[in-house]
Amino acid sequence: MFRQFRRWILGEKLANTQLGEEKYNVFWGMPILASDAISSVAYAVDEMLYILVPMIGAASYLWMPRMAAAIIILLFILVFSYRQTVAAYPNGGGAYVVASENLGRMPGLIAGASLAVDYILTVAVSICAGTAAITSAFPGLYHDSVIISLVIVVLMVVGNLRGVRESSRIFSIPTYAFILLILLLVAVGTIKHAIGQYSGNVMFHPLAGVPLAPLDQAAFVFLILRAFSSGCAAVTGVEAVSNAVPNFEYPSIKRAQKAYLMLGLAVFLTFGGVAYLATVYHAVPDSRITVTAQLALDVFGKGWMFYLIQATTTIILAMAANTAFAGFPMLLSVIAQDRYAPRQLALRGHRLNFSNGIVVLATLAAVLIVIFRSDTHLLIPLYAVGVFTSFTLSQSGMFVHWLRQKGEHWHYKAFINGLGAAVTVIAVLIIGVTKFMMGAWIVILLIPLIIFGMLRIRKHYATVASRLNISNEELPNLSFETHYSHHVIVPIDSLNAMVVNALRYARSLGPNVEAFHVETFIGEADKLRHKWELLHTDVPLIVKHSPYREVIGPLIEYIESEEHASQPGDIITVLLPQFIVTKWWDLALHNNTSIFIANALFRERNIVVAVLPFYLEDMVGGESDRNTTTDCQCPDENKPEHDKETEPVETE
Repeated sequence: MFRQFRRWILGEKLANTQLGEEKYNVFWGMPILASDAISSVAYAVDEMLYILVPMIGAASYLWMPRMAAAIIILLFILVFSYRQTVAAYPNGGGAYVVASENLGRMPGLIAGASLAVDYILTVAVSICAGTAAITSAFPGLYHDSVIISLVIVVLMVVGNLRGVRESSRIFSIPTYAFILLILLLVAVGTIKHAIGQYSGNVMFHPLAGVPLAPLDQAAFVFLILRAFSSGCAAVTGVEAVSNAVPNFEYPSIKRAQKAYLMLGLAVFLTFGGVAYLATVYHAVPDSRITVTAQLALDVFGKGWMFYLIQATTTIILAMAANTAFAGFPMLLSVIAQDRYAPRQLALRGHRLNFSNGIVVLATLAAVLIVIFRSDTHLLIPLYAVGVFTSFTLSQSGMFVHWLRQKGEHWHYKAFINGLGAAVTVIAVLIIGVTKFMMGAWIVILLIPLIIFGMLRIRKHYATVASRLNISNEELPNLSFETHYSHHVIVPIDSLNAMVVNALRYARSLGPNVEAFHVETFIGEADKLRHKWELLHTDVPLIVKHSPYREVIGPLIEYIESEEHASQPGDIITVLLPQFIVTKWWDLALHNNTSIFIANALFRERNIVVAVLPFYLEDMVGGESDRNTTTDCQCPDENKPEHDKETEPVETE
């Protein structure tokens, strides 16, 4: 049932040879990797106004366009810088690979940890902002924000688990629809403002009753810098294309570079356009309706265009999370290949994607959504610190790369990346200082903890490798002569056809075979002893009483006791007979104790756990399998019905 459900949700499993088919072209790849930066229009302007309007009132609409222009300039610096990163590092990995190779291991880990944190926050912030767009259109859903956000997370996971190619089709069309609608909003809004025509549905009276705090020059500068740091959320996600270069069709470098140009143009038009409209319409931030919703209401009225813009805004914000779902698993796979993350994160899943990384990202983002109650304004202060740290390390690494490699036009390339490093280090200092007490301290503390964990993982893998490694010089001298004395123990609950077959198999492994039974109530094993005498076998039956109804404990105690014939260093095989049922729901009707015994014994030294499967449909009648007559299938009329169960080691 699980396999059928997975096939229905995720589609058919893909072979390794189909990996080349699961690639983006420029048209489909740009929106899926750039939706984070493009969607920032839905909250970046809001966050700047949240800082400015309560403090400087109407002057906000003088300074906000200037900051938007500075952010757009920063965006284009990063776009051209990362185009060079794509050409120099076409295998992906982004800031982590660049910083590791050019600046050293620790800067690389800082970049990787920072970028990982940013991806997690990207999912949380984007989905919470998308939920805000829903509740702006339908205020009655405001108190269900957390549930709505978690549902969107689940849908994002399913979409991404279906594979790279399918997810690009699913998520790219809404991105283009959002871009076109925002451009339409800006165009119509600009025309209506120019001719003085409004919809008559203005719900807000800008600046009415807004208290203005007196500010000295230093406080004013700090305020402007804080608003700028909030607006820098508009350029998060730019690195995603460089991280996912291998996901583009051949030639991947040229396609990724074209995607960067399209990204820069799309963000310039949408973010710049909304910032301009918010300025001329004097939009005022409100927790229950976004600035984009206000502008749509003023320009189009509360008609179908308003709801269409809100719907596409919700979708693009959810799709912005898809940037992280595309980049985060790829980043973790590269880190895992360097053994700084669990190696399972480097494995491709059912649809040739890094499914483990997708699930990890969704889980961590869901935790943040619950903790911060799906409130974008609470999450934004944590945002951008990590991504601008990775920006700085990436651009610094590229600057060092050109100084070392030289090559054609290296002066120009070094200047571009050096400028990018200088601008982003200033930005990260501004963000860190102005947002520290608002929550940025959490990220600043979290990044070193992640790096510590990465170093411990690397140390673990190094320890395992050193203990398991066999040098080429040692291989010719190795001997395969066995020096073990084997002992086989077969845990049983009753004597039946399956147990008899298991004992036969155990005897084929060696002469030292024992059957082991746990008696949970006094006298419970008397019938088993009687049947064992009728069996006429030299295999001894060991019965141990367990007053607390435990099975695993008495078995381990017996193996470790002097009563057992094994010696230190001997190999003990615990053979567990396990019947296999044809229907999955039949499995729930049995205790399946053998599974728990196997899991417990894996932690014991010098014990080999073997599970011997038996299929019930092959044992109907039992004569062909037993080759002899036993009374183990004969029912005992004096025994209660629940005691007639014949399966191995079953106890509650």
